[in-house]
Amino acid sequence: MVTVTETGHTGQDLVRYETLGPVAVIELHRPDRLNAVTDAVNRQLVAALRRAVEEDARVIVLTGAGRAFCSGHDLKEPTATEGPLAARERLERLQDVTRTIKRSPVPVIAAVHGWAVGAGCEWTLACDLVVAAEYTRFSFPEVEVGLTVTNGVSQLLAAVLGPQRAKYLLMTGTVFTAEEAREWGLVNEVVPAGEQRQRALALAGKLLEKPPVSLALAKESLDRGLGAGLEEALAMEVDLSMRVVGTGTPGPGAVPRHGRRTT
Repeated sequence: MVTVTETGHTGQDLVRYETLGPVAVIELHRPDRLNAVTDAVNRQLVAALRRAVEEDARVIVLTGAGRAFCSGHDLKEPTATEGPLAARERLERLQDVTRTIKRSPVPVIAAVHGWAVGAGCEWTLACDLVVAAEYTRFSFPEVEVGLTVTNGVSQLLAAVLGPQRAKYLLMTGTVFTAEEAREWGLVNEVVPAGEQRQRALALAGKLLEKPPVSLALAKESLDRGLGAGLEEALAMEVDLSMRVVGTGTPGPGAVPRHGRRTT
């Protein structure tokens, strides 16, 4: 297991990268913060995803260390003083996670557990296949803290769940279960607690049996068909997010400071 860092940034161990044969395992590694998101996490996650493609991985498994997959934006991070240009650049780096997953010819399997909320739920939605531990809880809580969604949710969520259910989840911030997510099509498989990583690796093994070019084309054909206008959606989300920059609210992907979702 190695740490993914980026030139010019700290070597803090935020994302770990491991290869198991042709499978790249990328692990969000802030277990003490429930893998809450910071700008550095975004940078390192994108670097790890790109590394997997550059090193000819056949499948990528994205998971999280500790008690949660990802608890959203880290509310304990100091709010940076930034101008509009810096804010836009930060938001574009957040969007780069979905951009990189969708543009990658390599299938990405999310293995999620605990909390997958805010950005964690967005990243789950961006992945090609999803395995969830039975106790996983999902939500899009941005509206609760005066923010708007990112990472292509404005398009991808309605495509998966339908516009009415998507609006309900975004407008109410309702927490939903792994089984509900499976019934709605957001999750492919629900497994007993602690088995999500192994099941994701087993699923990766099934994909390895397929011709890699055929797999890449299957992914591209579906994503391009669904993603007509995705770049416009990503750009729109940045524009909408800019409306809350400087209002004193936390960054995109945030979770409220109550209950088990506190970060």
